[in-house]
Amino acid sequence: MGTDFRARAPARRGAAARRQEISRVFQALADPTRRAVVERLARGPASTTELARPFSMALPSFTQHLRMLEQFGLVKSSKSGRVRTYALAPKPLRAAESWMTGQRRLWECRLDQLDAYLQTMKESDDDNGK
Repeated sequence: MGTDFRARAPARRGAAARRQEISRVFQALADPTRRAVVERLARGPASTTELARPFSMALPSFTQHLRMLEQFGLVKSSKSGRVRTYALAPKPLRAAESWMTGQRRLWECRLDQLDAYLQTMKESDDDNGK
């Protein structure tokens, strides 16, 4: 009558992969330069040169940011001749958004419960003449 743990293993791996994906999204977005690149790519694809233009840093330093975004799956690149173009890959961002939505719901519920509790405490104090 033992429990078959193998049946749950794929779900655990799937959940672990989602947690890792979300962690990588937040790690990539922790840097303001990379956040700005993601914001720019939300408007459409752009070349490396176009993406680097607003930043006062050497191109090799800037391309490290692009490599990290690509490594973590937030952007995809394609090369045509000498021009590398980047585009947003929204799937990891959707996973992080979904996680944040769940967290928001959880905390809104908790805060609503706290508010209701505090309201009953106040009404109780009012009823007791305090």
